[in-house]
Amino acid sequence: MNRKTLVLPAVVGLLAPVLAACGGSDSGSGGGDAIVVGTTDRFTASEEAPAPLDPAFAYDVGLWNILRQTTQTLMIQPRGGGEPVPEAAEKCGFTDTGNERYACTLRDGLKFANGDAITAEDVKYSIERALSIKADSQVYALLSTVDTVETQGDREVIFHLNTADATFPYKLSTPVAGIVNKDDYEKGKLREGFELDGSGPYTMKAETDGDEMTKAVFTKNPNYKGSLEVNNDKVEVVSFNDAEAMGAALDKGDIDVMTRAMTPDQIRKLSISTDSNVDLIEVAGLEIRYLGFNTDAPTVKDKAVRQAMAQLIDRSALVSQVYGSQAEPLYSMVPATITGHSNSFFNKYGDPSVPKAKAMLEDAGIKTPVKLTMHYTTDHYGAATKQEFEQLQKQLNDSGLFDIDIEGQPWDKFRPAELDGEYDVFGMGWFPDFPDADSFIAPFLDKDNTLNSPYANQEIRNTLIPESRREADRLSAVDSLNRIQEITAIDVPVIPLWQGKQYVAARDDITGTAYLLNSSSTLQVWELGRGVSG
Repeated sequence: MNRKTLVLPAVVGLLAPVLAACGGSDSGSGGGDAIVVGTTDRFTASEEAPAPLDPAFAYDVGLWNILRQTTQTLMIQPRGGGEPVPEAAEKCGFTDTGNERYACTLRDGLKFANGDAITAEDVKYSIERALSIKADSQVYALLSTVDTVETQGDREVIFHLNTADATFPYKLSTPVAGIVNKDDYEKGKLREGFELDGSGPYTMKAETDGDEMTKAVFTKNPNYKGSLEVNNDKVEVVSFNDAEAMGAALDKGDIDVMTRAMTPDQIRKLSISTDSNVDLIEVAGLEIRYLGFNTDAPTVKDKAVRQAMAQLIDRSALVSQVYGSQAEPLYSMVPATITGHSNSFFNKYGDPSVPKAKAMLEDAGIKTPVKLTMHYTTDHYGAATKQEFEQLQKQLNDSGLFDIDIEGQPWDKFRPAELDGEYDVFGMGWFPDFPDADSFIAPFLDKDNTLNSPYANQEIRNTLIPESRREADRLSAVDSLNRIQEITAIDVPVIPLWQGKQYVAARDDITGTAYLLNSSSTLQVWELGRGVSG
């Protein structure tokens, strides 16, 4: 194993420099066989979620990583981090001093993959469609600051916002803002199944087994016109049942690249292997893990219970026992590398303490041990999730203050149940929509949040989030962001646990792996090429 550890600079708010790739569909060298990328992400069309790949519905990192290859957005996050740059747009920008009017000019000659011309009306249709459908995934909330969309001619689109939103360019880089063809996507109905069409660098065909997509085949789109340099003609993303099967496929040469989610043990072994045919690449990431609460559930409705759990959890022990050097303890919902981070949970609770937790429960008149079930997903964040919850269970039960059971479910069952409020306590991961503190706060605490949480703090929703979004200079938003994190540590609607790194393992004739994942865990398969092994 050649361990090529490339740690790309972590993005700091909106201040990092822009490193943009330029080009278009004719820029890549391409050629050769398809590059095959393995993942443990599962893609299921179920009764609860029949339209997993519709941009108006999809809202998890695995689904977005399929959409981003095919569905083009006005803006895109550049390969090295920093502020978003134009993609389907030729140029975009605020046209007022209050960050409430945002205008974009489309690239001339923009087309869908089928050859249909793209106009400003298509952009307007796509945004309004996502907002009108209001899918259960709550992804439409990313566009919540849009009031009206105006077009001027075929290439000019103007977004009138209902409040200042300096993060809006980032939101236009997310798949929910993807441009779709009205002939393929009805106005008031989600597109079911695994068909996917757009104007991005690739077209996509799905291979399925029953209600699961087992492989996504991406073929270079000859009509693509955008900012990306496409370095290959064909990429296949193959879904594996588990990390062990994915690793075996890499060893046999059935796949060229292994992405999420490798196990901690796999990463450790790869890092010390002497196999010169495979490289391990470490990339800076912004993944976080946390416990969420249904704050209306009788068992955890009293915040003293949630506070006591926050007081007991030993993040350092959890990380060292399960993830080792591949993760770091997290004491805020905002990762340590993002502007606006503060260690609010450490400031509030300090080191783990059974006496302090006991006093919290006694003062609130809570009878101990508190009986709870913590729920986790068995197949969405990697095999180590079960071990992580066993450690959390042990920490809480060893205090004598809790009697915790744990229960795992596959993601296609877990996620709908969580959204329906069936779980009192549950474990989730988060890969940011974009690398800004707002993307670690609003999705959990604002109205129409991704957890469908009943927790609602009016100071956060009505004052602090809007205040933070007015500031284009994100350093100026720090006071509002810090106050949000202080309130979160007091009320404990969530408990942050850790933030992790990202890893890619690839055969050594594959180029571009350093940029395959950006800091938001966006899969950028256009970066991959085939070179010379050695």
